[in-house]
Formats: sequence, C-alpha cells, structure tokens
Amino acid sequence: MLNGYNFVLSKCIRTVGIAAIATAAIAVNSSHAEDLTLWTLNFDNNAANVALKKVATDFEAANPGTHVEIVQRGIDEHKTALRVAAGSSKGPDIYFSWAGLGLGGEYVKAGLSLPLDKYYTQYKWSDELLPSAAAFADLYPGGKHGVPFTFKGEAVYYNKKLFRQAGITDEPRTYEDFLADAAKLKAAGIPAFTFGGSVNWHVMRLMDVLLETKCGADKHDALMQMKVDWTKESCATDAFTEFAKWTKDYTLQPFMGIDNKQSYSLFTAGRAAMMLEGDWLVSQLEGTGANLDDYGMFPFPTNTDRLYGFAEYNYISTKSKNPDLAAKFLDYFLSTKVQQDTLGQFSSTSINKNVHYENQKPLEAKWLDVFNKYSKVYMNGDQAFPLDVTTEYFRVINDVAAGNIQPADAAKQLQTFIAGRT
Repeated sequence: MLNGYNFVLSKCIRTVGIAAIATAAIAVNSSHAEDLTLWTLNFDNNAANVALKKVATDFEAANPGTHVEIVQRGIDEHKTALRVAAGSSKGPDIYFSWAGLGLGGEYVKAGLSLPLDKYYTQYKWSDELLPSAAAFADLYPGGKHGVPFTFKGEAVYYNKKLFRQAGITDEPRTYEDFLADAAKLKAAGIPAFTFGGSVNWHVMRLMDVLLETKCGADKHDALMQMKVDWTKESCATDAFTEFAKWTKDYTLQPFMGIDNKQSYSLFTAGRAAMMLEGDWLVSQLEGTGANLDDYGMFPFPTNTDRLYGFAEYNYISTKSKNPDLAAKFLDYFLSTKVQQDTLGQFSSTSINKNVHYENQKPLEAKWLDVFNKYSKVYMNGDQAFPLDVTTEYFRVINDVAAGNIQPADAAKQLQTFIAGRT
C-alpha cells in the first residue's frame, strides 16, 4: 500500500505539481477511510458465500469509493479471531456471530459489540425486520446489539411412511399426543428419534424443548437467565426425567458415539422416524436427493405459544473506525430489495418481513406458515446461557443421556455450578 502511495505522489510531482499532490493525498486517504471489513464464516452452503460476495460488490457499486473486504473462516477459527480482537485495539468493522447471551453474548460482554440503538432509529429497521428475528437484539444490557443475518426455526421432521407403519394418521397437537405417538412407534419397532450425541448441541435440542414443555415459557426463561434456582423448580427435574425417558426408550441406539451428520444419514435411511432440526433441513434433504414428499414437519408440541429457534446476527465492532459506513452496509443488506434478490441463498426464509415468496415446495410453505404463526420464540440453550454455563449444561445433559447421573441429581449439579460462578 505504501509503495503504491509513493508512486502516485511521484507521478503527481512530475505532471501537475504541488496542488495535485494534495489532491492525490486526499483521494488516497478518503479511499482508505471508506474501507470496510466483514468477518464471517465460510458457510457450508456455498450459495450463501457467493451471495454475500455479490451483496458486497453491489454495495461498492452503489457507493463509489468504498471497498468491502470479506474475511471468511471456519467456526472455531472465527471464534478464536473474535476473542483475540476483543482483547486488542484492532478488529473488523462488522462481525458475524450467533444471537443470545451464550455465543454472541460472549463478545458483547467482552466489549466487542457497538450498541446500535441510533441506527435502529435512523434506518427504521424495526419496520422491515421479522419481530421474531429482531427480538434477539434486545437481550443484552446497554442497548440493542446486532442485526439479524438469518433466523432459524427448529421443529420435528418425520418420515411419513414410518408414521403410517406405526398407525399414526395425524400430526400431534399436544405433548400428550406426541408421547402417545412415540409409544406407537416403539411398539412397531421403530425408534422415534435419531440424535448425534458426540456433538453436544444436537441432543441438547431435546432437553431445550422439554424444559419449555414442563416449565412453560416464563419459568423456562427464568431458568435460562439464572434468575431462579434450578433445584427449587420441580419442573426442571421433571424435564430431566422426561429427557432420560426419551433418550432411553425413544431414541435410536447407540447415539452418544455418532455425530449429527451420521444421525442425518440414519434418518434418511429410514432407521428412525424423526429428527429435531431446523428449517435448513429442507434444502439439505433436497440437496442429497431425498424426495421431499416423503417427509412432514411440525413444531415440537410444548403446549406453549412459542417457536424453538435461534438467530445468526451481524454486529458492528467497537474497533470499527467507520461505524456509520458499517451501519449503512447492514441497512443495504437488510433492505427488501437485497433480501428479495438473495431469497433462499442464506436461508429458506428471509429476516425481512416484506419479502414475497413464490413457487414454494410444500415443506418450505409449511415453514413460512409456522414463521407467520409464531410471534414469540425460545432459543437454544447454548445461546441462552453464558459460555461457561453452556459447557456445564452440555456435561449434565450428556451424563443424563448416558445414564451416569440420575435426573433428580441433574438440576442440583447444574445449580451448584451456577451458584459457584457468582
């Protein structure tokens, strides 16, 4: 950069003199001031990588003199880079992370995220964003943090043929109906669920939805926010008890030694009737050649009015030298036109509520109906908890699933850890 800068100045001296030198210097410095760096993931879905680069290129064209540099890394490398940036004087202008007090909250707490309240007001983002997707920005103390990149709903996918074999003719509407269906599947020799236990977060989903079911919305939130004692809320022990029953009686065995990808293969091979997965599974099924007509989907029947899901967010870094430009880029990304143009490339549904959908496949249409129905969400445990508590939550869940600790002791062990950190 410095050599190029000297070359420009030397050329100016030879041709137009001192006045041109000043003009060239201003131009170089102005160009540098309009640089923008975005740190994000190298997404498994390459369509997302291509679409993001096009968004950056189009933004540059609409804003002459700007340059958007996209730095993509694997998940672990990305997290490491953010932790380093949080403790240094340099970092990106914008960075990707997950929403919630756990994963995204780690960097908010470390001071890496800039509050965005004035930009929410300036750009009227609340008028364009799905309320369920935008709600995560208000989870943190000290203002709004981040804007949605994607919003992911999670629900139960099922194999229609296996349901018919077990005599199940309707999707369950209550948790009690769901338990009865699981018993029918077991009687027919069909495992209800398949999970990959070697990745902590996969079987965690089952514990999360059971906490919502047994505790209800308000008490579930209070437990995750560590505002109440897990040992004094009997619903927490009830949830661990249900979790032990599902993993022992209604889950394809053995599952603790396999990962989520192997679990998916078992599901598509017809070895189990259901998976608890996100809306992304629609494109995954289609991409691996599965017939989408063979599968159905319904939200886990928790008997509450909330949808299970999580959001991926883009945050403006406190290290940014030009947060106004960063906010302008995010506004461009969130706009109805850009979201319409990139529909289906980042996610099957958009975080912009004004986007229109056409020619949807039945499962995609079902997801849109679900997103339109639910205005409230509850999030994955690893995003609701701070990082250290998440690690303990994983340990306790795994030990219950493996039979190493009894459900009655699970809440006690988790609460002991929570109490010891305060």
